[in-house]
Amino acid sequence: MFTLEIDGVAIAVINGSEEVARDLFTCDGFKDDIQAMKSDGKVLWNGTSPLKIRAATEEETEIFEDALAEDDSEEDEPFEPDARHAETASNDDEEEDDEEGEDDADIVFLVDIDEDAGLDS
Repeated sequence: MFTLEIDGVAIAVINGSEEVARDLFTCDGFKDDIQAMKSDGKVLWNGTSPLKIRAATEEETEIFEDALAEDDSEEDEPFEPDARHAETASNDDEEEDDEEGEDDADIVFLVDIDEDAGLDS
């Protein structure tokens, strides 16, 4: 697992390979999102600070696993739309994704994302 760190703050964890993490965390769409997303009223990325991708710590890995387990348990309940689902990117068809190899990563944000983050998704 790998962590995106900005200005010394761990922002998100991904369970893909380092190559997948670099590809996703540095793609233009993700950069646009983290420039629009806010945590405690402050944007996650100012557009100029370096995006550091490093191995996730044990604590970050545990947070990631707990978040996915919570998300899985919520899938067993009747569906109720919830903005928090935007904070975790996951794939529904894991078998097909495994064959493609590149799309089998989940992302969990380690910071609380403000609900009015300005995203149009």
